[in-house]
Amino acid sequence: MHELGVVFYVVRDVKQVAEENAVEKVSAVKLQIGEVSGIVHEYLTDCWNWARKKEPVMEEAELKIEQIDAVSFCEDCQGEYPTVQYAKVCPHCGSERTYLKRGNEFLIKEIEVL
Repeated sequence: MHELGVVFYVVRDVKQVAEENAVEKVSAVKLQIGEVSGIVHEYLTDCWNWARKKEPVMEEAELKIEQIDAVSFCEDCQGEYPTVQYAKVCPHCGSERTYLKRGNEFLIKEIEVL
């Protein structure tokens, strides 16, 4: 379960931003997570709920997750399509000359403070 390691990095980064901005309490952290990033949202939330209680500045911070849908691009027909539904084969032309355009990101989008 790599979600715990990911949470440790998020906590570290949020703490650093809070310190740099003299923030006493973080009320929420919003993450953008790609659909094919390999992160299981439920595990991430469980790890978050454990880890946030270890840091006074974040002990009541809510975790908000926005999913970034996975989209692939076909080099032959120049079309885009939903990656999870069609995988590597373009549904428009049947080509396998495709690549993931978005959907594997992991970003801290917002930090809300009291």
